[in-house]
Amino acid sequence: MVSAAKKTGNIVVWILLLLLIVGLAGFGVGNFGGSVDAIGKVGDEEITVDEYARELQRALRDQSEAQGRSVTLAEAQATGLVGQVRASVIAAATMDNEAGRLGLSVGDAAVRDQVLAIPAFQGLDGEFDREAYRFTLEQNGLTEAEFEAQIREETARSLLQGAVVAGVRAPKGYAETLYNFIAERRSFTFAQLGDEALDAPAPAPTPDQAQAYYAANEADFTAPETKRITYAWLTPDMVMETVEVDEQMLRDLYEERIADYVIPERRLVERLVYGSMDDAEAAAARLASGEASFEALVEERGLTLEDIDLGDVTEADLGAAGAAVFALEEPGVAGPVMSDLGPALFRMNAVLAAQETSFEQARDELRAELAQDRARRIIADSVTDIDDRLAAGATVEELAQETEMELGGIAYFSGLQDGIAAYDAFREAAEALKEGDFPEVVELEDGGIFAMRLDEVIAPRLRPFEEVEEQVTAGWQAEETRRLLAAKAGGMKALLDAGDAFDTLGLTVETGEGLTRGAVNPPAMARQIFSMETGQSAVVEAGNEVYLLRLDAILPPDEEDPAAAFLRQTLDSQAAQSLTQDIYGYFAESLLGEAGLTLEQSAINAVHAQFP
Repeated sequence: MVSAAKKTGNIVVWILLLLLIVGLAGFGVGNFGGSVDAIGKVGDEEITVDEYARELQRALRDQSEAQGRSVTLAEAQATGLVGQVRASVIAAATMDNEAGRLGLSVGDAAVRDQVLAIPAFQGLDGEFDREAYRFTLEQNGLTEAEFEAQIREETARSLLQGAVVAGVRAPKGYAETLYNFIAERRSFTFAQLGDEALDAPAPAPTPDQAQAYYAANEADFTAPETKRITYAWLTPDMVMETVEVDEQMLRDLYEERIADYVIPERRLVERLVYGSMDDAEAAAARLASGEASFEALVEERGLTLEDIDLGDVTEADLGAAGAAVFALEEPGVAGPVMSDLGPALFRMNAVLAAQETSFEQARDELRAELAQDRARRIIADSVTDIDDRLAAGATVEELAQETEMELGGIAYFSGLQDGIAAYDAFREAAEALKEGDFPEVVELEDGGIFAMRLDEVIAPRLRPFEEVEEQVTAGWQAEETRRLLAAKAGGMKALLDAGDAFDTLGLTVETGEGLTRGAVNPPAMARQIFSMETGQSAVVEAGNEVYLLRLDAILPPDEEDPAAAFLRQTLDSQAAQSLTQDIYGYFAESLLGEAGLTLEQSAINAVHAQFP
């Protein structure tokens, strides 16, 4: 039997080897020379510049892929990513140092097995290719001896890691408590009290009440920091009307898209396959005699209608069975006929008529697409000229006068999404814009461009009462309405507590049956319901909404629900994983404290200097 420690060790080894190969593919370790060969030491174990560089390169590449753009070293430092990489190589060196102290290592046979199993070193036949092995390592500045030494170290490290975390189990009560908190259910009766529950609408506030509300809610009436920005911009929509599109290009594009414009007749079809033609014919006979329905035949095969659904298909899609199915003029069953999976019955459920859009009908759509593409290219070609003009000192106003760009102005604040501020690129640039910044060309998501200048920054200011009097009145009335509704709900709660039935209160009553806290909305109601005892009632205020509710039953998790079983398993796994990470972290921290750490900042700087 394979031990838990060995299983864990194998998993860790494969993860490490995968990361190593990925790192090799993205970074040439031959970039460092001279006398600098390590960024530091843990005990007797050196952290080489090549190891650190590979891990840093991998982290930057992963982050760039996640964000869809190139992430610079400076950005990685600002977000703490560089620190995380440094911590990871220090942790690895700590474990290597401890493995060395214990004399823990693996033999040549284990190293050989690991090398042979790595896909990057296998040929087209799936077998180990020595030339591919040599070439890959050579391209990345590693000798076979160096690479195999790394595998030996990583395998030994994984054995040590596996020994530390193997057999870790979270206390049963921990995951069980979380499970009960999430999966416990409640049944309850409730009603939302609206304006109609009041005898009369809330009155308008008196001048004193309005002024008091205004003073108590100044944040609601404070204009945000605003930037007055002048910009020049050009979008494909501004250009496309002047773009000429060649007629032949339109016809060529139509032919490329012919499948979108000429759609043959299709049918909605289900296919029920049998093991032999005799079985299929017997089923067809039972169907024809009325002895069995098509649904019953499907169920007998241990299938569902979803399992046999082919969706909408053309005659060609059905192959040899197409003629029989498309011979049906109305919904029905064809067959048995041979299909690519064997003899089958085909049920046709609907006829979808053929559709054809002529070139003349599609012409405007095609022209718009080609014109948009041409407009984007025209704008892209103009960027260099506009950059040159800005570099020579042109203002945004001059750009609008001398090029096709249009002049505009905006009072921008965070959250504004009108006009040019509907573009993410503009909002990001406007947020970062500072006094003294020179205009530069920035690309918009649709291929347009703009350049901007900050004219003025207006600090947040409390808007005068006279300017927001209508909003003050509306806010006071909403708050007063909620207060009156809560008071009325409180009176109704007293009736419920005295034994009156919910349906005697004149409210629209609803029920929630066996709901978990995550299924109850609004969250304020969920918090209240899951803190009550059976039979208790309560009034809940959520924003401007008021609810009256009564808890009818406290129910345990539904153990018959597959989602509940998955939740329990997930919580058990997460609890064990969290505990494992904590134990491993404490173990590594203890080893680091005993072994001691020294870092060479000059070597670290040398590595960083290799990155943009």
